[in-house]
Amino acid sequence: MSDRIVSESVTDDEIFRAHEGGKLDIGVTRPISDPRALAIAYTPGVAKVSRAIAEDASLAARYTWAHRLVAVVSDGTAVLGLGDIGASASLPVMEGKAALFKTFGGLDSIPLVLDTTDVDEIVETLVRLRPSFGAVNLEDVSAPRCFELEARLIEALDCPVMHDDQHGTAVVLLAALRGANQVLDRKLDDQRVVISGAGASGIACAKILLAAGVGDVTLIDSRGIIHAGRDHLNPVKTEMARVTNLAGLRGDKPEALRGADVFVGLSGSTVAEELIATMAPSSIVFALSNPDPEIHPDVATRHAAIVATGRSDFPNQINNVLAFPGIFRGALDAGARRITENMKLAAADAIAGVASEDLAPDMIVPSALDPRVAPEVAAAVARAAREDGVA
Repeated sequence: MSDRIVSESVTDDEIFRAHEGGKLDIGVTRPISDPRALAIAYTPGVAKVSRAIAEDASLAARYTWAHRLVAVVSDGTAVLGLGDIGASASLPVMEGKAALFKTFGGLDSIPLVLDTTDVDEIVETLVRLRPSFGAVNLEDVSAPRCFELEARLIEALDCPVMHDDQHGTAVVLLAALRGANQVLDRKLDDQRVVISGAGASGIACAKILLAAGVGDVTLIDSRGIIHAGRDHLNPVKTEMARVTNLAGLRGDKPEALRGADVFVGLSGSTVAEELIATMAPSSIVFALSNPDPEIHPDVATRHAAIVATGRSDFPNQINNVLAFPGIFRGALDAGARRITENMKLAAADAIAGVASEDLAPDMIVPSALDPRVAPEVAAAVARAAREDGVA
């Protein structure tokens, strides 16, 4: 049964039943079935382990789950497709994220939804909780606060921190573009990419594409093309204006898309068919907004050689689950203190490598359910961590 048929057949009742009582529980790694086991797992036996850790804090990595535990942290201000819905309403999404960590990365994780949007308070909370976890996956935090929050947590914590909405999206996008270019026999350095949306994911995608060697990136926000000298740019966009739009374009989508090789939609807005028609021949369209792509894939394929979305019911799903379980698994396997740019690039290359055996216009990335992906990504990320000296 295809993903599209599965998606269309799911009922509301089935969805709510699957979420009833939450999607997570705590498992026990060693059964407590008799008095001896109880005395070992809890008092008095546990006291010996606690004393040992008190004398040598590094033993916590061996005798607790903390070094393999990912904290999935959100304030609920930018939940995909839903917006600012608050901490409690975001919890089902964070539970789902934790379930994906376990299913695809073999990692335990715990959702932490915080009833504050104050960056200082979030940082202080996670610093105080640091002994309880080994990595932080930031999720659904609104821009531009998310940039400051991630940067400050990376500085404050001695463990991997990644805002998945930024970097998970960017990693899978780069992998997909590599796959599309291989199908079309194109090169990154020859291409101009237009990114519609200059929020968390749009900025991160622009940065990773430039780091990978894309020829030029044109960023568009709600006021048009971002360019040097444009008024009312926040510090992040001002920085991006210096390194993007080498073509010196002004205007909005019509000016940006004319002759462009790749369109990436991350804004939730729409793009007209006639604008896609003005792109370069055999163009690439990644309409990634959920639940409604910027342009329907059936319409985009009238003009583009390859079309991808963020949905499972169309070909070429660009899904973060291809990236984040393996990235965090590799970082934790290597004992990495942080996640570097090279680790993200290595993850994208690994995803693209898994897809290379089955590449086709409708298969530029592996399936989100492909069991090969996370182990390959984890191994590549761990190698990059050691090469970068952060392991």
